Amino acid sequence: MSFFPKIAFQYEVEEYLTKVFRNNELITALGTQEAENKYQSLLSHLSHPPAFTTVRVNTHLAPVKHVKKLLFEEIQKQFKGLCVPVLEHPKLQDILLIPVIGPRRDLKKHASEVIVGAQCGYAVLRGAHVYVPGIISTSRFVKAGDTVSVYSDIEGKCKRGAKEFDGVKVFLGNGISELSRSEIFSSSGPLKGLGIRMIEPVYLSPSFDNVLPSNLFLQNLPSVVVSHILDPQPGEKILDMCAAPGGKTTHLATLMHDQGEVIAMDKTVNKVKKIKQNAELLQLNCIKAFCYDGTKALSVEKREDKQEGPPFLPESFDRILLDAPCSGMGQRPNMAYCSTLKEVTSYQPLQRKLFTVAVKLLKPGGVLVYSTCTITLSENEEQVAWALKTFPCLQLHPQEPHIGGEGMKGAGLSLNQLKLLQRFDPSAVTLQGMDINSLQDSREDDLISLANKDCIGFFIAKFIKSHSK
Repeated sequence: MSFFPKIAFQYEVEEYLTKVFRNNELITALGTQEAENKYQSLLSHLSHPPAFTTVRVNTHLAPVKHVKKLLFEEIQKQFKGLCVPVLEHPKLQDILLIPVIGPRRDLKKHASEVIVGAQCGYAVLRGAHVYVPGIISTSRFVKAGDTVSVYSDIEGKCKRGAKEFDGVKVFLGNGISELSRSEIFSSSGPLKGLGIRMIEPVYLSPSFDNVLPSNLFLQNLPSVVVSHILDPQPGEKILDMCAAPGGKTTHLATLMHDQGEVIAMDKTVNKVKKIKQNAELLQLNCIKAFCYDGTKALSVEKREDKQEGPPFLPESFDRILLDAPCSGMGQRPNMAYCSTLKEVTSYQPLQRKLFTVAVKLLKPGGVLVYSTCTITLSENEEQVAWALKTFPCLQLHPQEPHIGGEGMKGAGLSLNQLKLLQRFDPSAVTLQGMDINSLQDSREDDLISLANKDCIGFFIAKFIKSHSK
């Protein structure tokens, strides 16, 4: 049952997506009504947070059971004794799952209001407190210590520093203001730090701000699956082509027991800094991060023997992860998607450039995993169809673990090919809230099954490069 409005798109993007999810192959397979129902269900799911918070345990430093115990104690402290379980996943043995309680429909709204930006709002719905840079406006007389109701400005129309706002706003819950209005909007420059401590969020998720930072990495479930599918082995040379902020990079290094070499690239300086910080925090030494454009990572000339970084010679890597830049439409929660159609359709050519470089950099017999966090055909199944046609040396390969659904019809792939793909489609389950009573009545198997489905929208394809004849 929907608590928030369905995600809103710009008109052209809405038209584009409607065609994608009513394509002829899909309509023939499902029927018009079923295809339409699935699409509408997807739009509802996208505006709500996933049903579970997923954290990956840094098994390089501590065993899962030990971290699970520490995390359970931390959550009990945060939730004031409320008994929310911490679950282990039978197929992903390095993650822990925490059910999200909500939406809570009985919260009282207060006269004092704080409006936050959309991105800040989405973070609050997944357990974060409100930090000062995320605050756009507050009621006139807000003082430190006041109880305030927090709302998200999903359309980005509230003016900074406004004393009231009548535009579209979504209630996120109640919190205690750590600062007065005048401190929040101080003219001596932007303040940092905690602005509102959430005490009654609509969705109750633990805050991971400085919680076991060397032992845990907050990561969506499909993002963890990707590294397991690449399956890096100790001593191998691995490339993570578009690596920031380093969640998958550090996971790959952990799976290799920090033995071998993980080359991480990103073309933004600050993002590369973040990868290095995460590697250091998790105490992983086999990661080398470089600020470099992946489309230019193939060297056409002979390299210096001592050169560590890009560009690289052909056939340099045992395995390559291309978690490609994408339109990001699978991210949750998201109530208003702002990109234009031009922006949405700009990703396919970029992904193909990166993919072409990846194929050339991969050793014969090597593994290439391609993934996105979006829901379109053009960035997912169409890319697979294009890759198989363009690179005869590539074969689709079964994925282990296979937790999501199969690929979506509409790109001309065979049923067998679609079965080898993995598409995480949040509309695969009914949108349902979770309260503490229904949680305690649920079987663990059912909760795991729900966690596998009610996550972000995501896509994974695995290829093997054949040895040349």
